[in-house]
Amino acid sequence: MTINKKQSIEPFKIVGIATRTSNVTGKAAEDLGNLWGRFFEEQVGTKIIGKVSEDIYAIYTDYESDYTGEYTCLIGYQVHNLEKIADGLVAREFAGGKHTKFTAKGKMPDAVVQTWMEIWEKDADLDRQYSADFEVYDTKSQQGENSEVDIFIALK
Repeated sequence: MTINKKQSIEPFKIVGIATRTSNVTGKAAEDLGNLWGRFFEEQVGTKIIGKVSEDIYAIYTDYESDYTGEYTCLIGYQVHNLEKIADGLVAREFAGGKHTKFTAKGKMPDAVVQTWMEIWEKDADLDRQYSADFEVYDTKSQQGENSEVDIFIALK
């Protein structure tokens, strides 16, 4: 895991599919695995109009409390606007703001899971906002053992 300095993220819009879950008793592993499965099986990307890029975003938001409570995960693409949304998809706008970027390196999804565990261990020191944290899956995320995924944690 690589930790980069704090950076400012501009507001952005996402369209995709979502689920509500929590990290207790392995619920998130099952729910998020199912959500990723749906994302690819239903070819969600082909239903989204006005994509900014082919980068896939996994956003964690609507936190009940902190990483121990329930939250919503939305998997989708950043879009230019929210004017035309296909049936069955969810559209959200995020405010952006201060974030710290972590980079998960290695075989996916194991490297992302390991990085999240390290983030949770540092939770008290990060001054997290628990508004919208997200992962960006670009071309670097599909390189086998040499994959990389950037994870952005919202800060107060």
